[in-house]
Amino acid sequence: MAATPTHFSVSHDPFSSTSLLNLQTQAIFGPKHSLKKTQLRIPASFRRKDLNLQVMASGKTPGLTQEANGVAINRQNDNDVFDDMKQRFLAFKKHKYMDNLEHYKNLADAQAPKFLVIACADSRVCPSAVLGFQPGDAFTVRNIANLVPSYESGPTETKAALEFSVNTLNVENILVIGHSRCGGIQALMKMEDEVDSRSFIQNWVVVGKKAKESTKAVASNLHFDHQCQHCEKASINHSLERLLGYPWIEEKVRQGSLSLHGGYYNFVDCTFEKWTVDYAASRGKKKEGSGIAVKDRSVWS
Repeated sequence: MAATPTHFSVSHDPFSSTSLLNLQTQAIFGPKHSLKKTQLRIPASFRRKDLNLQVMASGKTPGLTQEANGVAINRQNDNDVFDDMKQRFLAFKKHKYMDNLEHYKNLADAQAPKFLVIACADSRVCPSAVLGFQPGDAFTVRNIANLVPSYESGPTETKAALEFSVNTLNVENILVIGHSRCGGIQALMKMEDEVDSRSFIQNWVVVGKKAKESTKAVASNLHFDHQCQHCEKASINHSLERLLGYPWIEEKVRQGSLSLHGGYYNFVDCTFEKWTVDYAASRGKKKEGSGIAVKDRSVWS
């Protein structure tokens, strides 16, 4: 007796749960076998990946969202990234906030940080993650290349942070943190003498021009990467020197109620250098126009 041929009816949508179920049923039991209705669920993440591949193969560039087979593809992978963020927040609330409820209630009323931290906006050098600052410990401002503009220049968010943290919060320490492989310093070192007025980056990093000049004066024979590393550290000291140009900062440093510190985080070998401005010794250097003096230098490794 000849076997009854099996006929397949496949939908154009390879991820239709109905089509997959019909295909599986006919292939195993034959076309006349009856089964109870069953639902085969295809994970949403699997469907999303295939749809993304279809869009890529089409050669079309999606906008913020694009329709593929009637399903909207979100370039941000739907809410996956925020799902992770949500879980981190809930873990923070459960294990830190609720365990230290009195502390956070006090912070809700007022803040009294001991530090103002000026750090780079680079995603690899978060001061709280690297140095363990907790909520309430440090008033923090981050910008490209952790630069401090001169007192005489126009208003910036960094200068506003300085004014508020020093004159209102009365922080006791200002810590300027630089880091290895800084893209802002690389942009500064690659700049021509004339700033491109159309570039926001160049118009900002030119604040560190003095650090570039001092680097070129002593390290121009070195490989570009080494020149950048030298400039990364020189820029920190030039920022510390600039801080002493703010009258209300210098007054507090002179009185001993405010200290200025430099820090350099090398994320290549995970080391941290720290030093403090020696104000008394720096006053003589200031008259000579030769920068600042430092003390208490240490390397954490």
